[in-house]
Amino acid sequence: MKQIAADIGGTFTDLTAVDEHGVFSTAKTLTTPHDHAQGVLDGLDKLGAHLPDAELFLHGSTIAINTVLQRVGATTALITTAGFRDVYEIGRGNRSEPYHLFFGKPVPLVPRRLRREVRERVLADGTVRTPLDVAGATELIEELRASGVQSIAVCLLHSYANPDHELELGRLIERLWPEAYVTLSHQIMREYREYERTSTTVLNAYVGPVVSRYLDSLTDRLAHRGFRGRLLIMQSNGGIMSVESARRSPVRMMESGPVAGVIGAAALADGLGMSRLIPFDMGGTTAKTSLVKDGEVDISPGYFIGGYATGHPMSLPVVNIVEVGAGGGSIAWVDAAGALKVGPRSAGAAPGPACYGLGGDRPTVTDANLILGRLGASRFLGGEMSLDRAAAEAAIQEHVAKPLGLDLIAAARGIVTIADAQMSLAVRAVSVEKGEDPREFALVATGGAGPLHAVSIARELNVGTVVIPVLPGQFSAKGMLSSQVRHDLTRTQLAVFEPATVEQYAVTLKDLAAEAADRLRADVGTPAQPPTVQHFLELRYRGQEFTIAVPVPEEGLSAATHSAVRAEFDAMHERLYGHQAPEETVEAIGVRTVISMPLATIPAEAAPDRPRGAAQPVETRPVVLHGGGPDPVPCPVYDRETLAPGQRIDGPAVVQEATSSVVFYQGDVLTVAADLSLVIAVGSPA
Repeated sequence: MKQIAADIGGTFTDLTAVDEHGVFSTAKTLTTPHDHAQGVLDGLDKLGAHLPDAELFLHGSTIAINTVLQRVGATTALITTAGFRDVYEIGRGNRSEPYHLFFGKPVPLVPRRLRREVRERVLADGTVRTPLDVAGATELIEELRASGVQSIAVCLLHSYANPDHELELGRLIERLWPEAYVTLSHQIMREYREYERTSTTVLNAYVGPVVSRYLDSLTDRLAHRGFRGRLLIMQSNGGIMSVESARRSPVRMMESGPVAGVIGAAALADGLGMSRLIPFDMGGTTAKTSLVKDGEVDISPGYFIGGYATGHPMSLPVVNIVEVGAGGGSIAWVDAAGALKVGPRSAGAAPGPACYGLGGDRPTVTDANLILGRLGASRFLGGEMSLDRAAAEAAIQEHVAKPLGLDLIAAARGIVTIADAQMSLAVRAVSVEKGEDPREFALVATGGAGPLHAVSIARELNVGTVVIPVLPGQFSAKGMLSSQVRHDLTRTQLAVFEPATVEQYAVTLKDLAAEAADRLRADVGTPAQPPTVQHFLELRYRGQEFTIAVPVPEEGLSAATHSAVRAEFDAMHERLYGHQAPEETVEAIGVRTVISMPLATIPAEAAPDRPRGAAQPVETRPVVLHGGGPDPVPCPVYDRETLAPGQRIDGPAVVQEATSSVVFYQGDVLTVAADLSLVIAVGSPA
């Protein structure tokens, strides 16, 4: 096996391996929350992987973000400039939910008693007004060491312009307290906006010790099994970084699991001839969706860990993902007012849905799908796990049907309908709310539960095409194999954008390109091919708050290209906001450099030779269909492993495979593509 990828989800851990001939093999095991590395090792055993032959091991997980959401990170202290320790708690003055009487701002990860100040001051232009008080800093470090702190976040005022004081403080901590985990803000992001920079630095320090221990454990256990290749970690921006970079900047892997599926979907665009896609990934705990336009992934400059209303801002590039607590393991429950709810609580991997037979007794979306006939009890996980229908019936009857006065089928349909509605809202959030018409996109459904619900969601939003790629249940792990090594570097530098000031930005971009190349070499050694380097200027009209990232021309930034960059900014502003102001002064806020390079390419796997006649069902199963009546309808069930390119199946029908099932309805037509993807032309909503 040449490359191996592992993705740890809330319920399952997925592994995908590919050899030098392009042949894929997969494994799916239950996640082990008490020891996430064990779930990976269990998957390797199931995969039969021979680690001494592996060159690359790619890894994504939700460990970092779950550490924040569950507030189980390290005891962290924040050191900042005298007079500014409360910036982190004050945050922004906007009230995201103005009519919520009990609205609360984010609860800081660092309590006020551990937010400490040092005497120093750097001005916005980088000049030093007050030198660092080394004696006071030494005393402060000793106090924190005695107080049981494990990790330190250092965020000094305007250190993005001049990091000397942060570096001096870092050296002091290293000398006095070498075992402490230290995060210096300028090493994470060199941008202004004090609150966001402080929050990002604290997030890194908070998860750092937890992620480092996990990565050390995984590295040692892989080495013990003979792995001598390179371990690379998925980033939130869709790129890959070294394990050493992940130890230093674990905040960059907050969404490392979900984004891999988006990258994999983007890689499908050319082969399918579809440049506009909505990746939709429904796993055991959550459902995630994003947008791919013209084959490019939608990347945002920041993100809120825990949601916009009460989450912690992270000002680093991240694939724009909307996530909702609706997965196969999401628990259905009846609130005090008698309303049926689904999620966000999940049965997870332990005890799991009631039908898993592992001790769970609460009804979940998976239990409902089993009752409705959409899942086959004997074919789950390719027959490795037999689902307990009686347990699913008992859970739904006890906790949903009886409280609401419904029969079993109506209760199960209600659970699935609510889950579909929640996921439809997520798809609207990445499309309609961004000014995009979902009817112009194809929905790419992945995850173990995604293909079960995708056509229902497509009908709700009038999406005309649904694509189920090969290996949907392990698609996030497979998507990592399509990822690139990538780093995003930024630098705040404020000036009026005019020919006289262009040269200073050209010098900064040259410095960033050199730093980016150094990071790339640290990750993968000497590149086998020239990396791709993209430069951007952050521009805005004077008086505006936020910027637009404008690409720098290939010939570089100079007085000669100033007018072209300015014209492109006006045009981009017109496209985004519907107007432009060519006569207004433009300010440059800073620069951004993106360096990327593909991993070693793997030959495409040849499609297996299968019979080309009409597709033949393996059984007929009674299924309660979306939008139909309460009575089950006899549906043919097809085995995906027997389908060949060009075959067509008219709905309603079910296509099952080892780790997923596809359900489609009357008026839908499924066609098998050349790469064995299932392309469903969706009929009109019922």
